[in-house]
Amino acid sequence: MKTKILILLMSIMMLSCSKLLNKDPDFVTPDTYYNTEEDLKNGLNGVYNRLIDPNGRMYGRGLYSYFVVSDEAFFKGISINNIRVMVMDASHLDIGRLWEVLYEGVNRANLLLEQVDGVNMDVKQRDAIKGETLFLRGYYYYLLADMFGPVPLKLTSTQSPDDPYLPRAPLAEVYASVVNDMQQAEKLVNDIDYFPYNERISKTGVQAILARVFLKMAGAPLKDVTRYKDALEYADKVILSNKHSLNPNYKQIFINHTQDINEKKECIWEVGMYGNKVGTVDLAGSMGVENGIECPSEAIGYSGGAMKITAKLYALFGTADTARRNWSIAPYRFVASGGNTVKSNFTAAQIYDRNPGKWRREYETGSKARSFTSTNFPVIRYSDVLLMKAEAENEVNGPTPAAYEAINMVRRRAFNKPLTAANAVCDIPAGQSKAQFLATLQDERLRELCFEGIRKHDLIRWDIYVKTMNDLGTSITATAPSTYKYAANAGKNTTERDVFFPIPTTELTVNKLIKQNNGW
Repeated sequence: MKTKILILLMSIMMLSCSKLLNKDPDFVTPDTYYNTEEDLKNGLNGVYNRLIDPNGRMYGRGLYSYFVVSDEAFFKGISINNIRVMVMDASHLDIGRLWEVLYEGVNRANLLLEQVDGVNMDVKQRDAIKGETLFLRGYYYYLLADMFGPVPLKLTSTQSPDDPYLPRAPLAEVYASVVNDMQQAEKLVNDIDYFPYNERISKTGVQAILARVFLKMAGAPLKDVTRYKDALEYADKVILSNKHSLNPNYKQIFINHTQDINEKKECIWEVGMYGNKVGTVDLAGSMGVENGIECPSEAIGYSGGAMKITAKLYALFGTADTARRNWSIAPYRFVASGGNTVKSNFTAAQIYDRNPGKWRREYETGSKARSFTSTNFPVIRYSDVLLMKAEAENEVNGPTPAAYEAINMVRRRAFNKPLTAANAVCDIPAGQSKAQFLATLQDERLRELCFEGIRKHDLIRWDIYVKTMNDLGTSITATAPSTYKYAANAGKNTTERDVFFPIPTTELTVNKLIKQNNGW
């Protein structure tokens, strides 16, 4: 984290007990704690804190790794009985902890919202704190709904272990609450210009995430197609704000991350990491380790190369989109040789040996630790907004010139061409039908956003996740080298139940009003 927003694990926010929605609030009472502006800021930091779980279940690792298994990558050496190959059940520790962390975020937000208006301070900045808190509550519920489906909707803080349990709210009701929180937040939070960084949510950050939420609502499982119009409106708000733009150098986006350079034009909102777990601050992540280039040297930047890319992803870049491909997918690994560690380039046949290459630890400039980094995670980038604009425009009005221009700007950047000038080398073919344009857009989102935790989400909302994964398993079984046949397991194991995670057994045990998701 570059801005020293060291998120405090304060006693006022700490939760305990085994009940996830009915936790004993074992701390000083909020009405005696929230007295000053500094108290509110600390409280807000506590709400942000749950975006980083020290055990790697949030943006430190899980939300771009094992929780989002898709057709872009597989995990090295794992063949059976692991969430990474879609074999798990409702008692899985990581799934239970993910549920718990998200509800901890919700409860921290509820606590702060109940007290914020009573603090005497500058009203505009007090409202901004309230807005950020509303957004974060909505965002935690968005993640819950996206990954678990209908969930209990608790909009007040836990006051006692005897608070009543809640049943699962209808999915439409959960999303309505998400939208309500975020639209309130949009009116209250600061513009991105107020911040020297992008680790706090800004007005355009809220708008960009709302575009994502509306696209999800328009797709499966809700399929409220009227929401495409809302997604278009909110993508346009970000674009027309003129506060964001594409970084003309694709790879520089990710070099900036590894070098702790905060760049808020392209990267609209990032989760800020800090340190490398050396010392007392535990806010590091695993960017470049979990999803990094295999390297045995801690001096260069260790990674076991846990994530491997699929041949499907590699082929999707084709023979022309090589600059973006060769940054997104590492063309080399590091090996020990003669007492040194050196780069070893892959041959054309070594597709399945390759790792994600976006965040390369060799570019890190600070002190290095074996398994943790201070590299931020980009929750949403401006290129994603342009692609959402293209998708929503196509759904509302068909493949208009505006839809073509939005996707073509992303492609021109990938080919190192001027962003606003038509270019036959990289612009997508004109004259496509609505269905053809969507298929083109789907492929472009995978090329541009691979390894950024969004592909599984996209496949589910397009209602093609299970088929895509099953087809992947069949293809890998038929075409992969014998050494990598096991990579087919995640695809073969995916069934209809996997569009949602199971409700954790720990929650079902104490809350008898909750029913399990289908198939679990």
